[in-house]
Amino acid sequence: MVVVLRPGTSQEKIEHLTRWLEEKQLIVREYQGGEQCVLGLIGDTAGIDVDMIRSLDIVESVSETREPFKAPNRAMHPDDTVISTFPGGPKIGGGHFALIAGPCSVESREQLFYIADKIQAAGANFIRGGAFKPRTSPYDFQGLGAEGLELLLQVKKETGLPIVTELMDIRSIELFQEVDVIQVGARNTQNYDLLRELGKLQNPILLKRGLAGTIKELLMSAEYIMASGNENVILCERGIRTYESAYTRNTLDLSAVPVLKNLTHLPVVVDPSHGTGRADLVPAMALAAAAAGADGLMIEVHNDPPRALSDGAQSLTPEQFAELAPKIFKVREAVQTCK
Repeated sequence: MVVVLRPGTSQEKIEHLTRWLEEKQLIVREYQGGEQCVLGLIGDTAGIDVDMIRSLDIVESVSETREPFKAPNRAMHPDDTVISTFPGGPKIGGGHFALIAGPCSVESREQLFYIADKIQAAGANFIRGGAFKPRTSPYDFQGLGAEGLELLLQVKKETGLPIVTELMDIRSIELFQEVDVIQVGARNTQNYDLLRELGKLQNPILLKRGLAGTIKELLMSAEYIMASGNENVILCERGIRTYESAYTRNTLDLSAVPVLKNLTHLPVVVDPSHGTGRADLVPAMALAAAAAGADGLMIEVHNDPPRALSDGAQSLTPEQFAELAPKIFKVREAVQTCK
């Protein structure tokens, strides 16, 4: 349920109404936009006297939200959410674009620092890298673990690039306190225990769409995090599993970008590397995602893709990334000009 208050309503009256609603066992999210305040009510509203709320002199309108996802719903929060990493650091959403790049796996200090230098020079404002790696085979490289996290933090200290890395297990949360953006991978999108725990943090969470997940399921996963207290959620379209398997690893659903932008106020990032599984397709899909209105891109870059310990086939070289990055910014500029 969404309660829109009249312009100029005092904070004292807002707090009084909020306390009354919370006594009804509802979660109340307050959003201040311009001169108006919007209250989003999350929970069982069946016992609420809607006509009584409408009759209050501070209430302009009351409306129901039909979708099961409430906290991410744009009806609850009309303006785009802008997510900050750290004071003075880059932002995501609301016109702020995130260009996230780096290797699939952190393999060594030399590799990570070399790639960080190259992607930053090309325009990336975040570095990604897997310290803990979910792999289909138990015999494949699983990442450097805590050592990989430490290398990422060292890169951040020397370059200023915020880091994006995946958390796989609740038991590792303590290691991720200094991580700027914690990634929830496609395999964990519906790991609800993990999502609830991430809701207790305030670190931004980059939530990937499941391997065969619907848009609704992605938004309901975001609901788990936000309902637990953490509203710093970034949605990521990374491709879904379809009938096609011969020519692409997944099917990148770029229609999800405008759909999500209409449904939710949360930033939307696209991962064309996992979305296609092929480095030669990444540039075209990255430009298409930028044209579709994505708030960011996450692109895998490796200094020597044929020898990468994971996902080399979908990784660009630093030189290829440097050639692509300015084209992405040009597409962004063109889209902004057309608005």
